[in-house]
Amino acid sequence: MSTVPEARVSTVPEARVSTVPEARVSTVPEARVSSAPAFVSTRVTTPRLTQHVVTVEGRTGAPVLFVHGNVSSSAFWRASMAALPDGLRPLAVDLRGFGGTDPEPIDATRGLRDFSDDLLELVDALELPAVHLVGWSLGGGIVLQMLRDRPAAVRSVTLVNPISPYGFGGTEGPDGRLTHPDGAGSGAGAVNPEFVARLKGGDLSDEDPASPRSVFRAAYVASPVEDEDRYVAAMLTTRVGDDHYPGDAATSPAWPGVAPGLRGVLNAAAPTRFRLDDLHEITPKPPVLWIRGADDVIVSDTSLFDLAHLGAIGVVPGSPGTPAQPMIAQTRAVLGRYGPYREAVLDKCGHSPHLERPDDFRRLLARHLLEA
Repeated sequence: MSTVPEARVSTVPEARVSTVPEARVSTVPEARVSSAPAFVSTRVTTPRLTQHVVTVEGRTGAPVLFVHGNVSSSAFWRASMAALPDGLRPLAVDLRGFGGTDPEPIDATRGLRDFSDDLLELVDALELPAVHLVGWSLGGGIVLQMLRDRPAAVRSVTLVNPISPYGFGGTEGPDGRLTHPDGAGSGAGAVNPEFVARLKGGDLSDEDPASPRSVFRAAYVASPVEDEDRYVAAMLTTRVGDDHYPGDAATSPAWPGVAPGLRGVLNAAAPTRFRLDDLHEITPKPPVLWIRGADDVIVSDTSLFDLAHLGAIGVVPGSPGTPAQPMIAQTRAVLGRYGPYREAVLDKCGHSPHLERPDDFRRLLARHLLEA
């Protein structure tokens, strides 16, 4: 394992589709703007749903599948896709309930497998050889689930500020043990309802700290980046509700009084639904690169989105002293057992290295992909 020292770089109506026996692909070229690369939007229908996939026109070679995080879409990957070296074929997909992919409901009792099974079917539908997987935040957990369930389909993995292999919230210690058996402190009930309301309402303003734009500025990035309007618009493609984001809330007798429900995104990422204790047992073991921003406030050992940490610092009242989830330590422990991985930490960078430190991110990614 190695860390990369800081580089001196400036910042920067849905239709339901019936089940079909085989994939149908429809392609719509997007408008070319000056000399910028042309992106091609594709609708791929698989037995589970129809997925929106973006590619770069004319690119061929080993497939690289980019998987976005929560409350976002494939739009967050465009600059990274365009910058891939020759010989690599970039594809970015919208997860179910985000962007242009069908808003099929999320069965949280399956953990992240509704998402990962969708993507494995996409790989099959496009008849892709072993793919390089790049997963950001929630997408990092999804690509690890893909790796866990079908390692032979994976050529390499790049994790970008991924959620812990033990889910989000409700655990303690590097081994990811549950603080309470019901996962108290995790799930849809842990989200700020004002943010959910503003997301559902399509709020583009920065008038309130809970507006999507304000959350982007405060949590997605550590300093301003270009194309903010594009990313906020992408956030607003998130389907909101019990079957989507954040999911159905449940109560708990334990502090802080919330536990995972049965449906939706945040419940699917809860530690009672998603955990990868046995990742080290798979074979083959493709190489893993873990890139993260040192100043991330979402995925952190002191996450500002973890109720346990917020209780410890007095933001959420009544804490009995529940320790914060050590998200970074948990990921490091799981990858340490797994074996072939490298960790690259970018200073002065938050939750989105591909937006905040694009040159460093692309250099690290390109080297990893070409070596693999």
